[in-house]
Amino acid sequence: MTGPDTPASFKLAYVPGVTPSKWVRIWDERSPGVPLELVQTTAAEAVGLVREREVDAVLLRLPIDREGLHAIPLYTETTVVVVPKDHLVAAADEVSVDDIADEVVLHPLDDTLDWEAPPGKPALERPATTADAIELVAAGVGVLIVPQSLARLHHRRDLTYRPISGTPESGVALSWPDDETTDLMEQFIGIVRGRTVNSTRGRQQVQEKQAPAKKTPVKSNRPQAGRKPQAGNRRAPQGGKRGKPRRRG
Repeated sequence: MTGPDTPASFKLAYVPGVTPSKWVRIWDERSPGVPLELVQTTAAEAVGLVREREVDAVLLRLPIDREGLHAIPLYTETTVVVVPKDHLVAAADEVSVDDIADEVVLHPLDDTLDWEAPPGKPALERPATTADAIELVAAGVGVLIVPQSLARLHHRRDLTYRPISGTPESGVALSWPDDETTDLMEQFIGIVRGRTVNSTRGRQQVQEKQAPAKKTPVKSNRPQAGRKPQAGNRRAPQGGKRGKPRRRG
């Protein structure tokens, strides 16, 4: 049921590895009467959800097809390679693509990095998901290159990861329809951009803010600068000088 007494709500989708908890906490502090509903989605379905207006906005990874959508880049993730703990790569603090040139590098179908194919040797088949690829890494089939947040999300005790250079980086962005910038959307944009509670304003708040009433100037009896005061209602006769008083005989 909807009506004037039904509180408005904001629906936010997010892809795996992205953690919106900080922004949700700030939202709850600033708008306790407006529920924020979280919807977890896959990278492949993220754009479709916001295009079909099933959610108000989505936190996703770039690049995407931006036609008809706004996208505010929020931060760039470190790219890492996931390997077994006893792998030679685990002994280094950071590696490059040359260090894994002879490795089988898994390329899941839901890969979020912007490349046609990863370095190294291709596997016989592409895993369906990143989670499936992690299982194959644990089984010793190959290694996996992913954004660091996904490596943390799929953490296993028998696996580790190291930063890797020479690969694309994953950028996380906030996206919403370009013709649906509502007051609540403006409010959430302010939160993710780090605006303070005093600087965050929705469009409605700005429009409803009335200009200060113009004050009617108060007339002053004080003489204005550059003008001599007039004495009462006595006025000098017009058209000539005053005559001299006659003498009495």
